[in-house]
Amino acid sequence: MSLFGNILGRKTPADAGETEILTQRLRSIEGSAAADLAAELLCAPSALLQLNHEEARKVVSYMRPHRIAEGMTFIREGDTEHTHFMLLVLDGQVTVETIVVSRTQPITVTVLGPGSLIGEMGLLDGEPRSASCTAMSDLRCAILTRKALKQLLADDPQTAAKLMVAISLRIAERMRECQEKLKLYAQLTQAMNEEINALMPL
Repeated sequence: MSLFGNILGRKTPADAGETEILTQRLRSIEGSAAADLAAELLCAPSALLQLNHEEARKVVSYMRPHRIAEGMTFIREGDTEHTHFMLLVLDGQVTVETIVVSRTQPITVTVLGPGSLIGEMGLLDGEPRSASCTAMSDLRCAILTRKALKQLLADDPQTAAKLMVAISLRIAERMRECQEKLKLYAQLTQAMNEEINALMPL
């Protein structure tokens, strides 16, 4: 069953045991500067604006801290085996590259910094990674795995549902941005072809 199917199939409210588990998780991150930063960044406009700070802290309690060394490619385009996590950048920068058929070398699509989410599409659908991500500097990040997301769904379905909706909206926003870039690229290509045809008439 898909993650969304799990949400739709969950009809009973969280019981006292589940509430206690969530309370314990929140206590485990009390006083953690890294957890506070992660929660602040997670509900920022660059990430998931739809979450409030309390919800973001709940999500962070299911994430784990991680460090990535400068120069390491931690996501590879087309990878089908390591699609089970989403990463929130806390500190450092990441280059996002993709392969274009007409070029021998990958092109840099964008550079991401603190507050950026990486890999959220793979977290939800498990499909092959759509781009490669390399650390430009040493990274501090927080990782949410699909297993942890399923646990959040079991413990607090309301927060999990809001998180997944926020991720879906973020993905839709990125797709719209890509479509606009493709339109601009098509317009530039057409203009260049018209200029070439004007200079070199048949």
